[in-house]
Amino acid sequence: MAASTAFMSNPNMNTNHVTFSENVRPRSHSFGQVFLPKKAETLSARHSVVASLVASTAVTSRAFKTSSGLAHLWREIQGSNDWENLVDPLHPLLQQEIVRYGEFVAACYKAFDLNPNSKRYLNCKYGKKNMFREVGMGNCGYHVTKYIYATPDINIPIQSGDSCGRWIGYVAVSGDDSVRRLGRRDILITFRGTVTNQEWITNLMSSLTPARLDPNNLRPDVKVEAGFLSLYTSDESSSKFGLGSCREQLLSEVSRLLTKYKGEKISITLAGHSMGSSLAALLAYDIAELGLNDKENSSRHKIPITVFSFGGPRVGNAGFKQRCEELGVKVLRVVNVNDPITKMPGVLFNENFRVLAGRYELPWSCSCYAHVGVELALDFYDMQNPSCVHDLETYISLLKCPKRQQMQRDSADILNRARELLIMSAQNLNIFPGRNAESNNSGTVNLVQS
Repeated sequence: MAASTAFMSNPNMNTNHVTFSENVRPRSHSFGQVFLPKKAETLSARHSVVASLVASTAVTSRAFKTSSGLAHLWREIQGSNDWENLVDPLHPLLQQEIVRYGEFVAACYKAFDLNPNSKRYLNCKYGKKNMFREVGMGNCGYHVTKYIYATPDINIPIQSGDSCGRWIGYVAVSGDDSVRRLGRRDILITFRGTVTNQEWITNLMSSLTPARLDPNNLRPDVKVEAGFLSLYTSDESSSKFGLGSCREQLLSEVSRLLTKYKGEKISITLAGHSMGSSLAALLAYDIAELGLNDKENSSRHKIPITVFSFGGPRVGNAGFKQRCEELGVKVLRVVNVNDPITKMPGVLFNENFRVLAGRYELPWSCSCYAHVGVELALDFYDMQNPSCVHDLETYISLLKCPKRQQMQRDSADILNRARELLIMSAQNLNIFPGRNAESNNSGTVNLVQS
């Protein structure tokens, strides 16, 4: 799901500013029909940032800085302790891993063919062996094992041919050299966000429906958004050469890789942006519910499942959230507090309205949407390009240079304090009396800013 370009600015928004300098500003890319400006932007940042992006001296002194630190502490970075003391302030090693997985998701957009005249239209532009090299990630240490396709259960004639499946992402696995650096064999599944018309319509199916993914225990209280579930489970069984569902493709490949690397230390990591983060959450729940990550049918010997969600919407109800927690699925949601997509669906009926006065469970609680996991909140906004609030490249750019962002935010705070003090002093001294006070104040502000 991508942000609408019609998203209007908030007139009450704080006037503090964060500016990307020329050497770190994001390049112009199109992700999910959202475009970054080509010029350096001025982003408005609130003084109160939910999760600080600068690690304290005490935390940075810990042995997390090197790759050897990751090899020993990868379970904590993957959320074994729900990222306690790693999110606020954001630990540099966790920051590094979030950026790394974000770039794996960005590769989906770079490789997706949106040229209607191309033979690979709505598919990946490159073969599995060459994809990482073609998108500039030839040294990432992973190799692609399978491409994933999804079939929206909506009939819109935008593609000719027998198959209506769209390339939605890929499965990759870390190589032997990366295993030594990461401390385990990492099975990675990534998903892009909304691009095609069918996917947009699928996203608008804002209604809860029972997931019923485990045939041995249907769990009617576990409900998910109908559009995401349709995209995950729909197939082309009516077509002679049609694809299996996104779910069938994924579970088959994950099972194959788990068997191939049986006996090794393994992690299952899922990453997605927008709609893709919803598919990642559904797959993570599905794998855990079916017990594919159980090494010896014991909770002590489960392969960890972690979701890195970028700008993701809510996926299911409170029952879905509770079941994910019971299964040990870990979700780290990287969100921009100004991104409207992260507040949907369930703008009104969500986890904040489920309980009355903290005491009484409301009758419609099972129909309330709820976010899953731990939130890492960013705060950025561009008055000239409101759609950037949902852009994956902007998310990654801010995470890459958090200290610069904090320094610029602190400078903006000092400037605003100085401006307010000067205006108050001028008003108290009655320097700007009468009708011209407003214009004179504006001149004073300009003087302070210069």
